[in-house]
Amino acid sequence: MNDQVAPELPLEAASRPEGGGQPYLHEVVTCTWAPAMALSDRDGQIRPEGAQGLFVRDIRALSKLVLTVQGSEPVGLYHHSTGGAVSSFYGVVRNGAEADPRVQVHRRRSVTPAGMTEEVTLRSYSSKAVPLRAEVALSADFAGIAAVKLGLPTMARPASRTEAGLRFEIPGRCTVKVTGSPAPQLVGPDAGTLTWDVELAPHSEANISLSVCFEEVTSSSPVAEAPPGRAELVPPQVEAADHRLARWAEVSVADLARLRMVVPGRPDEVFLAAGIPWYLTLFGRDSLWAARMLLPLGTDLALGTLSALARHQGTTDDERTAEQPGKMLHELRRISSYDPGPAGTRDFNYFQLPPVYYGAVDTTPLWVCLLHDAWLWGAPEKAVEALLGPMRGCLEWTTGRALDERGFVSYFDGSGKGLSNQGWKDSADAVQFRDGRLAEGPVALCEAQGYAYEAAAAGAELLDAFGLPGAERWREFADNLAERFRKRFWVEDAGGPYPAMALDGRGVPVDSLSSNIGHLLGTGILAPDEAVLVARRLASPDLSSGFGLRTLAASSVGFNPVSYHCGSVWAHDTAIALAGLARTPGKAAEEAASRLVEGLLAAAEGFDYRIPELYGGHSSDGLAAPVPYPASCHPQAWAAAASVSVLTSLLRFQPDVPRRRLSVAPMAAAPGGLRRVGGLRLGEHKVDVVIGPRAEVQLSGLPPTFRALVP
Repeated sequence: MNDQVAPELPLEAASRPEGGGQPYLHEVVTCTWAPAMALSDRDGQIRPEGAQGLFVRDIRALSKLVLTVQGSEPVGLYHHSTGGAVSSFYGVVRNGAEADPRVQVHRRRSVTPAGMTEEVTLRSYSSKAVPLRAEVALSADFAGIAAVKLGLPTMARPASRTEAGLRFEIPGRCTVKVTGSPAPQLVGPDAGTLTWDVELAPHSEANISLSVCFEEVTSSSPVAEAPPGRAELVPPQVEAADHRLARWAEVSVADLARLRMVVPGRPDEVFLAAGIPWYLTLFGRDSLWAARMLLPLGTDLALGTLSALARHQGTTDDERTAEQPGKMLHELRRISSYDPGPAGTRDFNYFQLPPVYYGAVDTTPLWVCLLHDAWLWGAPEKAVEALLGPMRGCLEWTTGRALDERGFVSYFDGSGKGLSNQGWKDSADAVQFRDGRLAEGPVALCEAQGYAYEAAAAGAELLDAFGLPGAERWREFADNLAERFRKRFWVEDAGGPYPAMALDGRGVPVDSLSSNIGHLLGTGILAPDEAVLVARRLASPDLSSGFGLRTLAASSVGFNPVSYHCGSVWAHDTAIALAGLARTPGKAAEEAASRLVEGLLAAAEGFDYRIPELYGGHSSDGLAAPVPYPASCHPQAWAAAASVSVLTSLLRFQPDVPRRRLSVAPMAAAPGGLRRVGGLRLGEHKVDVVIGPRAEVQLSGLPPTFRALVP
């Protein structure tokens, strides 16, 4: 995900990272309830720099919220996130030259879909009365998230006084109202400052609060908003010898609940936004993978994601947007237009990529794979049947327009203005040979062939199940693709054979050893002996860092542990490989899975169970936690969803609701010591899995008509 912005904003302001460029995020505290998010320093202060601010619908509603007590900022001591939308910050007020502070400050920040509330508690531990002056300085620049991402300068807007607080606005466009409670006693010399004089009795406390509400009156409607009601994602109940399994799932699902969004007017089509702060919208690939990993929590999210994407399925040929008939989109943004405005600013979210952009080679087959998996997990037949039309369109594209002259699913940016790489590793240098040379297009990624094979086989099965013709065509395509793949993609080095990352435009195998090969497992495109070879490679120190899979092997010339796609670790990438290993029989697959599970659990603990978008691919030897990638988003949907995927992989939990059967075969050698996983959803039923001391499995909640396949 590498959206860019046209660099045209006024130069008056100074809200930018030091040196300009994309802001770093590794020390930013995030608090989210889509479509709103608050990003701050670890002490709770929102300063006019970098990516900090309160954003609503990708517009920065507040660029500054700085609390001072007695003229100085409190010293931050600790922060804690609760449930994704709530963060707490603890600090103290210095007491002159004394070491022991007498006044403590607790800030509780709660984000809502339209703004946030900041509650400040001042607690005195002095035996004497303490008079204090608390001040909050605020500003708003209404910068679009696109401008913030590139670190472009922005312009603060003037504040006006209201009866109980402040107001910022762009007339006719949007307004931010800040209300204090109790009402501020006066406004300081700065028109954007609210002031309270507080008298703290001995050993007492006082409370002040701010409520921030964003209102948009422009005619440009958002493309995504918060779903109605308070429906939540319910995490599975996990009991294990290793407490990290349960804690990771608990924190992750709380974050995911606040990333839920809908298209306006479609309250039932719930999907997950990709991540904070840059991708708070519908992203085809990300939303599909996250929904797929979360099928154990129910099929509603999968069906909502499938429907939301189907509504935008391609119908025409457009080189600028990469749209083609049957193709599913890559991302959806608000439509922007050039609006000079009073200061010559760009519109809020002027992205270089078109607002509806289809430049992804894998979203379309993955859509079919999710539909098939949702059917296996018990999605209502009528809901699945209603999506078979879009499924046919996906298959036609995957086996037609997506194919190059060699018969492989490939991509090429014909416009020259879109993404040069259109797999999940979409940075410009992501596809490179072992010697560091970049591959030239059209590029056929190895995992795209696996997805295409799986989609064709899955589509054929769905057509048969619903009594529709055409299944043999897709099965024949899958068989032929597997044969072509076997002949063209396999390469060899001193460690033996392995699949190349891709074929370049000349048909030459891109010989880098990469995590891409993990995505082939479980798709069906590999023969059993080939899957074993891939499993062994995934377990090798060249790819496995000890905190998960490196995107590019350490032996490659282009390896960089803190690059976006050339040596870093992505939790979702490792979880996908792990899910494939769980479906691969043999000791090699289980040993590889064990190493990857342990790596992800160590990473989860190192990031306080909120694994970011990606992190460094350094070896875990001598490290207590992974090295952060400085520009990594957090929370991010598929990184958080990996926690649930890992649980089902450890259980080898494979449902087939249409055929009334369930297979559960827990990994014997895997870490974690699972004892029970409860609340797994199979259609309308909730199933609990209990694992005994000898790995015996007991199931409860499974309907009597089901056949259980257990050890």
